Amino acid sequence: MRLNELTITSAREKLDIGEISSFDLTSACLKRIKQVNRKLHACLLVDEKGALQAAKEADQRLKNGEKSMLLGIPFLAKDNIMTKNLVTTAGSKMLKNYVAPFDATVISRLKEAGAVLLGKTNLDEFAHGSSTEYSAFGPSKNPWDTSRVPGGSSGGSAVAVAADMCLFALGTDTGGSVRHPAAFCGVTGLKPTYGLCSRFGLIAMTSSTDVPGILAKNSEDTALVLNVIMGKDDHDATTLATTKNQMKMEDNFLWKGKKIGIPKEFRSVKLDSTVRKHFDSMIALIKKEGGKVIEVSLPLAPFAVAAYYVITPSEISSNLARFDGIRFGHSAKKSKNLLESYVTTREEGFGVEVKRRIILGTFALSAGYADAYYHQAQKVREGIIENFNQAFKKCDVIITPTTPTPAFKFGAKKNPLAMYLEDIFSVPASLAGLPAISIPMAKKPLPVGLQIIGPSLSDQTILAAGNSLERIVNLQERLSL
Repeated sequence: MRLNELTITSAREKLDIGEISSFDLTSACLKRIKQVNRKLHACLLVDEKGALQAAKEADQRLKNGEKSMLLGIPFLAKDNIMTKNLVTTAGSKMLKNYVAPFDATVISRLKEAGAVLLGKTNLDEFAHGSSTEYSAFGPSKNPWDTSRVPGGSSGGSAVAVAADMCLFALGTDTGGSVRHPAAFCGVTGLKPTYGLCSRFGLIAMTSSTDVPGILAKNSEDTALVLNVIMGKDDHDATTLATTKNQMKMEDNFLWKGKKIGIPKEFRSVKLDSTVRKHFDSMIALIKKEGGKVIEVSLPLAPFAVAAYYVITPSEISSNLARFDGIRFGHSAKKSKNLLESYVTTREEGFGVEVKRRIILGTFALSAGYADAYYHQAQKVREGIIENFNQAFKKCDVIITPTTPTPAFKFGAKKNPLAMYLEDIFSVPASLAGLPAISIPMAKKPLPVGLQIIGPSLSDQTILAAGNSLERIVNLQERLSL
């Protein structure tokens, strides 16, 4: 096995006994990026010089006897997360040459722990999308079939982990943007409880649902990263005061005695036959392990996507107002007056999906329509939260497929509504601020994912549940790239 193919846990063992160095590990990842990035377009920026320097510093810390689970471990970060002195574009021409002046809290915590930043990954522009087709710098490609999308909007990060370009990657999840590409690319993707990890330094999309997320090769690695990046942050008033010990993953998770809920309202969702087959197999496996599978009800879940696509564009229209070419972002060169400068700047700087969402949000918040759309959507959101509260009185976790289908071909979802429905299983947990994880159910012929949703702050439980299933299923298929 090549070094870049190691998990964090296995790399940690080799680093700690001196069998390998962080410099070797980082060099192997950089070599892999050079080998496959032109084909997959997962990375927008590779900081080879900075990564090798950070690796040398990590090796010195190791020689000094320092112990840390992520010390010397290479990673990549989605390009809407601020990274000091590196270009941070959010996948948009609007920020094409923007150099971040500081690190996001999640980045600074990883650097303090000794993790090695390799570079930045591709995404749908400003994280608006479910396929990574909407990046202003060109799409990323699914490593299992390059004629298909990797999912989105953290598609570049999912591709990078699946193709062994790094040992883990950071993404952001607003309505499923970590879980969705994780399912399409056959890796593990975690959306933590809202407020568990700081949003400081994330380029805002939908502030009320945005969270930093983790993409890794398995749940065990994901838990290691979460323990470093989580916790109260004075820069983000929405972060929760939890301790790291509270989030330690259960080592011996047992399905026996657990109640697993399946929402009856999702029975009417049309599933691809492959997804249906593997989901049924996972239910059978959980029952075999002693879990009790029961039906629960989330009556408002079928309206979650509609509510999400009113609330999200509304917050987008506010958050993206700052990119006007005067305060932030690209500035149009030829304008006769101030109004023309605003119009031309945003026409040139934003892509089609960003413009669509700004217009939707501006309309939903406009006088005379806010009560009819935005406020109604917020009432649906409150109802969904209460639905989950009632469901978790009857079960320990809820499971669903992560996506209705495996990865689709480029250009297959020309209708925006069809694209939005890709998030039908992931959006409810986002609106409720709940933790949710996607683990691979199968990888060939195309990966499909299982989503596990837990009550607020049950991140360790869903990680342990995911870890248990990953060990039992034990998928061994590897890419042939």
